[in-house]
Amino acid sequence: MDNIDKNPQEQEIDTSFTSLKDCAATQRALDYYLKPTVSEWDVTERLFNVKRHVSSEEALVHASGLLRCAAASANESANSLQGASRDLVLTVVHMIDMAKAMVERSLDGNRAD
Repeated sequence: MDNIDKNPQEQEIDTSFTSLKDCAATQRALDYYLKPTVSEWDVTERLFNVKRHVSSEEALVHASGLLRCAAASANESANSLQGASRDLVLTVVHMIDMAKAMVERSLDGNRAD
């Protein structure tokens, strides 16, 4: 009860903030508010990154190749399956083929420019 009745001016206030000095959350908050030019790209660690100098066309060509490999893998997997499982894998193949067609269309548009 004594703490409640004390005058706020009489209570001791820690103004050194030493408890926050080496705190990771404090550092993130300060970086967020004091360094607005730091992009999310630089802050976030990723398993796979695309180099910044890669052109859009190079990225699309590589994505097309990855989709081709994914479709081949899915087709091979479908060969050993039957029934609903095979149908699901073939659906994935179809979606990969559609994505590959969109990538290739985008490449055609880049080359026409």
